[in-house]
Amino acid sequence: MSHPMIEDFLWRGLLHSQTEGLEDALAEGPMTGYAGFDPTADSLHVGSLLPIMGLARLQQYGHQPIALIGGGTGMIGDPSGKSKERTLLSDDALQHNIRGIRKQLEHFLDFDARKNPALLLNNGDWLGTMGFIDFLRDVGKHFSVNHMMAKESVKRRLEGDEGISYTEFSYMLLQAYDFHYLNKEYGCQLQIGGSDQWGNITLGIDFIRRQKGGKAHGLVMPLVTNSNGTKFGKTESGNVWLDPERTSPYRFYQFWLNTSDEDALRYLKYFTLLDRNTILELERSQQEEPGKREVQHTLAEDVTKRVHGLEALENVKRASKIIFGGEITHIPAKDIADIFADVPSTEYPASAFEGEGKPILDLFAEVGLTKSKGEARRLLQGGGVNLNNQRVNDIGRNVTMEDSQEGQFLVLRKGSKHYHLVRITG
Repeated sequence: MSHPMIEDFLWRGLLHSQTEGLEDALAEGPMTGYAGFDPTADSLHVGSLLPIMGLARLQQYGHQPIALIGGGTGMIGDPSGKSKERTLLSDDALQHNIRGIRKQLEHFLDFDARKNPALLLNNGDWLGTMGFIDFLRDVGKHFSVNHMMAKESVKRRLEGDEGISYTEFSYMLLQAYDFHYLNKEYGCQLQIGGSDQWGNITLGIDFIRRQKGGKAHGLVMPLVTNSNGTKFGKTESGNVWLDPERTSPYRFYQFWLNTSDEDALRYLKYFTLLDRNTILELERSQQEEPGKREVQHTLAEDVTKRVHGLEALENVKRASKIIFGGEITHIPAKDIADIFADVPSTEYPASAFEGEGKPILDLFAEVGLTKSKGEARRLLQGGGVNLNNQRVNDIGRNVTMEDSQEGQFLVLRKGSKHYHLVRITG
């Protein structure tokens, strides 16, 4: 009989491969498992969500998750999926990145749970104290260079122009040692990762076996791609980050909202903790009323709330209504910039709106929403002049800095659809 957690992974399409005997080991009682996170930036991106959710599901089923931040290995880099060697990080940069990642992991894992609290560890704590001679003697001698060179990630790099340095070639030994260390010190028997990590994981399992017959297992999930074959998490503007300073909550929400029907249903299974019945009901809704896009809305709301919190989600939902004439007040200026990133805009100095300000009829004519002040007057009399999505009825209305959004923007609208963004400088 399949273990409930494995059944759940299978139903969600999250199980690519597992080691023999894993289900029996899970059935014996609570197990400790880990996944590693690369601290090459001070934020994770949506491509990291799959292993994060793997740990969250592990904890959900009563097991103990360890989030291992590669403070040691992050200074080297895993060649898996890479075409060239990364830039090495300074210790200060590394510590800064680790602090940022920790805050994000706390949105998914319960570090204060009574029975199975999540742990956050840094492999720099043990790799940084190991001498080179000790590493060669205690670790290196257990691995065959022939076996290491047969790894697909290494072969790809050897075939390319860049080649592979000895530093990166050693990465898999360090990862294997991490698994061994966690197995010995924390009783960790499971490593979770993407399918491209299978070779590194099995190398670690073999190393643990060689050390006094230790037992360990691996579970890998499929690499996520969009239904059109493009890489998940990549947009025209680059990665979709979990840090709101790198990717605003509005853009984050829109990323999920704009997924195709096929992708949205998969992502709902992958990236939320919604139960099977809820997801099946949403699937029925998608089939019966695809125009309502309930799967996309549920997905976007669930993931945005988990990553950015309820207040940010409510702001984002209000922001999403702005383009259809919704209220603009209380929307962060950064979201205003994102919402109207693709509409025409004009820069004005703040001085233009100081004192009595600028007549709105002049403003409409100057930015080109109307051909003249006369046309602007007629438009206003017909109810077609809007400032910050509020109708203007006063022909003598002046626009001042008090009308601006955080002193940065004014949103002009002609009729129901034609927007123009005023960007206030200096």
